[in-house]
Amino acid sequence: MAVPKKRGRGALSRFERPVVVQVGRHGAEHIVFDVNDAADILLRDIQHQTEKRKNAMNACLRVLRGEAHPPSARRAFVTAALEAKMLRGD
Repeated sequence: MAVPKKRGRGALSRFERPVVVQVGRHGAEHIVFDVNDAADILLRDIQHQTEKRKNAMNACLRVLRGEAHPPSARRAFVTAALEAKMLRGD
C-alpha cells in the first residue's frame, strides 16, 4: 500500500533554482535544493538568532505545512544566508 505524500514534501518543497552556501569558514559548498535542506542549514549552521533567520525558519515551516509556496522560503533563506555571510550563489 502506497503512503500518500504529505503536503510540503518532495517536489512541492523544491526550489526552482538551487542556492549555494558555504558552511563554516573553510567548509565545502552546499547546494540547497529544497525547503528541507534550507531548514536544516538554518537550524544547524546559522548560530545567531536574528530576525532574518527567524523569518526564514517561519517561511520554511509554512511551506512544509502547505500554507505557502517554496519561492517565499527561498527568498527568506537567501536573505538569512546573505546576512550570515554564507551565500555563494543565488
